[in-house]
Amino acid sequence: MIKARIISALAFALAACGQEAAESASEAPEVITGEVIARGVFEGASDHVTTGGVTIRKGADGYYVTLEEDFSLDGAPDPKLGFGNPDYAAETQFSALKSKTGYQSYKLPEGFDPTGYQTIYVWCEQFSVPLGVATLG
Repeated sequence: MIKARIISALAFALAACGQEAAESASEAPEVITGEVIARGVFEGASDHVTTGGVTIRKGADGYYVTLEEDFSLDGAPDPKLGFGNPDYAAETQFSALKSKTGYQSYKLPEGFDPTGYQTIYVWCEQFSVPLGVATLG
């Protein structure tokens, strides 16, 4: 009886692990391909530590911003993404930050052309301060 319960518990645990792995795999971020328009590396601002690469690509259906695998933000309330020339331009804000670390991609709004901007920002909307800035080149 005890042996059967242990085997049953192990089978349940293994199934749960397999399900969790399957769910994680299905939530893997989409890798964006296309022509590289610009690249940059984040530097922290306002006493925040922001690091990692950013790439802007033109895909078949528009422009994408990709924060690379090495992206990291030490934390702040309400982080958003937007562009600047070189100062932050609030009207270019296009998304809340999905995660404080790692690879993530964002499709830019239809009709928005990022090629006219020199910088990309991680911006704290709540306090209106930059958290990180990357010069695009």
